[in-house]
Amino acid sequence: MTFGFAPSSATSTSASVPAGSANHLARMLEPAEWASAGIPLLRNPREVVSGLHSRHHPAPATAVVAVLDHEERLTASASFARRPTVAADGWEFRNALLVQLRRVIPHDLRRRAPVRTAVLLYCRDGDERWTEEDGAWMWGLRDACTLHGLRCGAYITLTRGGWQVLGEGRGGRRPSSLSEPSLLADTVSVGDHRTAPTRSGGGAVEALRRTAAR
Repeated sequence: MTFGFAPSSATSTSASVPAGSANHLARMLEPAEWASAGIPLLRNPREVVSGLHSRHHPAPATAVVAVLDHEERLTASASFARRPTVAADGWEFRNALLVQLRRVIPHDLRRRAPVRTAVLLYCRDGDERWTEEDGAWMWGLRDACTLHGLRCGAYITLTRGGWQVLGEGRGGRRPSSLSEPSLLADTVSVGDHRTAPTRSGGGAVEALRRTAAR
């Protein structure tokens, strides 16, 4: 498996790296670390990406965190914009993801093993090559899943060129960050977040209605 890399200040090591910078660099995952972490593969990543794109219409610098059940049906999801003042730090991203997860779905910490999986779709500028920002989101997703009792799932980028499941080598041209959202027939609320069910990447309408009623 091969990965592309965007120019990164993390790759130029120096003997005089400030302590804060060292901590910041420690809170990100390299592609090789992510690929060896046993992240479960999505059975149909195109449907998941298309469904989340239809629901959330993400623009650049928007993150969409979604929780899938054991049959890869969408249980809950939420989208939020990354604050431009926040550095690409996994700890900051972890906290932001936890806030959204706690809003839309109860934790599973009482279970012996996770039964639901969280995936993250991040819409950003640039191309599909891994960046330090991606590494920080990966670290944040993994840690947020641990703290919320979820299995850590795929990290997906959405750029002008299309979508890419990092660490798997799977991707496609549509949707992209420039794609128009699909038309949706119905909309329901999950927690404090409004979401619209479709056939792709999100499970059945009734499943979402049951979730919204809890």
